[in-house]
Amino acid sequence: MTNPHFQQQDRNRGADRLVHALGQFGVDAVFSLSGNQIMPIYDALVGSSIRLVHTRHEAAAVFMSEAYAQVSDNLGVALVTAAPGFGNALGALYSAAMSEVPVILISGDSPTWQDGQGAFQQFDQIAAASPFVKASFRLSRGDDPAQVFATAARIALGGIPGPVHMAVPVDVIESVFDSDSIDSENSNSIDQTTTLCSPTPDQIENIVNVFGESERPLILAGPHLFRGKRKDKQHALSLALDAPIIVLESPRGLRDPAQGALRELLYTADCILYLGKPVDFTSGFGKENAMPATKVIIVSEYAQALIHAKEVFKNRLVLTEQANAVATMNGLLTYAKHLKNESCTALSRSNWNKAAATAIAHRQLINPSDDAHYSKQIIEIVAQTLKDNPDTILICDGGEFGQWAQAFVSSNIRITNGPAGAIGASLPYAIGATVAHSQAPVLAIMGDGTAGFHLAEFETAARESSGLTVLIGNDSRWNAEHHLQVKQYGVERAFGCELSSDARYDLAAIGLGCDGVLVKDLSQLHTALSDGLQSSRPTCINVLMPGAPAPMYKKIDLTGVL
Repeated sequence: MTNPHFQQQDRNRGADRLVHALGQFGVDAVFSLSGNQIMPIYDALVGSSIRLVHTRHEAAAVFMSEAYAQVSDNLGVALVTAAPGFGNALGALYSAAMSEVPVILISGDSPTWQDGQGAFQQFDQIAAASPFVKASFRLSRGDDPAQVFATAARIALGGIPGPVHMAVPVDVIESVFDSDSIDSENSNSIDQTTTLCSPTPDQIENIVNVFGESERPLILAGPHLFRGKRKDKQHALSLALDAPIIVLESPRGLRDPAQGALRELLYTADCILYLGKPVDFTSGFGKENAMPATKVIIVSEYAQALIHAKEVFKNRLVLTEQANAVATMNGLLTYAKHLKNESCTALSRSNWNKAAATAIAHRQLINPSDDAHYSKQIIEIVAQTLKDNPDTILICDGGEFGQWAQAFVSSNIRITNGPAGAIGASLPYAIGATVAHSQAPVLAIMGDGTAGFHLAEFETAARESSGLTVLIGNDSRWNAEHHLQVKQYGVERAFGCELSSDARYDLAAIGLGCDGVLVKDLSQLHTALSDGLQSSRPTCINVLMPGAPAPMYKKIDLTGVL
């Protein structure tokens, strides 16, 4: 029997206004794990057009929202309860921040009127969240959740995108507001946010001029710059400036197996443009022994990034521009088009571009072992299968086996563990991707250590009818740490990294409502993958394999190409 209180309830509560604001920003899915303080928001979602994806862990909710944002090119929203639930979600925010993904974490909180009285699950969420996010808010009595969400969305989408946190005390979202209106100026689209901190025509010309004086210029970009609907602009900008572009998104930095001989390429460049990309470990900290280029340009809208660059590069830093990277990219494309219309001929760098392509495509392994050959064989079967399924969204986790996938498999849409270096997110990523794009096959590749982090989300995948396929490379150990021990301490001191050889992840997935396949012989793999990618049910493929370190390549000499 329906409670009459809910039949008569005023639908202009803070929770209702928050849900309405989500819809105004085009959010059509919220990833959540329930809890006391956020139940008014669950109630407000009843009858709305927003899908609620109920997860098994709060971190998984954040990871799903991150993948959803990457695939949908929109905001990702995660909703968790107070203190313990909020704490569980924090680590996943770091991954979203490092991968430059606009995610909003909404967390329940104890009522404001109990502040300072030892309320149930009272916790300083602002202090805890601030290191992980671009901004953190806690609503007070009288704060409109819709307006705060609009502010959070602008921050998450603006500049270098990233996560934002808002804590919503239960009494605030239960409060009733007088007005139905939400400030339309706050409902900004992604495109509108990139007009912030636009470069001047002089700034654009300055960049072009420095490039014009260079023989071997290189552009380093952050993960957000060519994601989603801006993906095609990477090739366009490379053509416009007649220079290669490298997107740095690996926790392995210059040893990113997906970037081939990146170290040799970076060492050979004479001009480096950091376009919305911090100077950090992913480019060898900008040190001269990693990149001796005599001309460095930094474009960032953050003053601190420019100050840091001056400290690192000193007299090698020839130009700093405080401007938004996306707006700068658009300005460079427009300027290049103008030059073309004026019949100006840019300096041709065909040899340099050829050298860059050769370097990035380089995959010649250093003395590969039999175990390495086996890992490569698995991934080659994956690559061949994806050729028959070209719309597949590829999710590559971290760890050694994940690096083989990142190195030798490509897809139009690919999500990796990003610069944060966290492992274990790929199953939640896959679920988020299916929610954003239900018609595309989704393949997640991970190791058996990685699989343990969010194995319970197979139940979420089954419940949500997520047609995804998970390939687990099962070598019965924490392989990255094992090889690190062997390298640093010797094989006799390899300790504590073994996992059970009897673990049947395929049967666990079946027990959680999914399909499962055990692959003992590689002749079975292509069929298992093809069937999984064509199925509407989630599938776990457990591939038994020896453990090999991530691929390492022989050094190459680019002077022959130049």
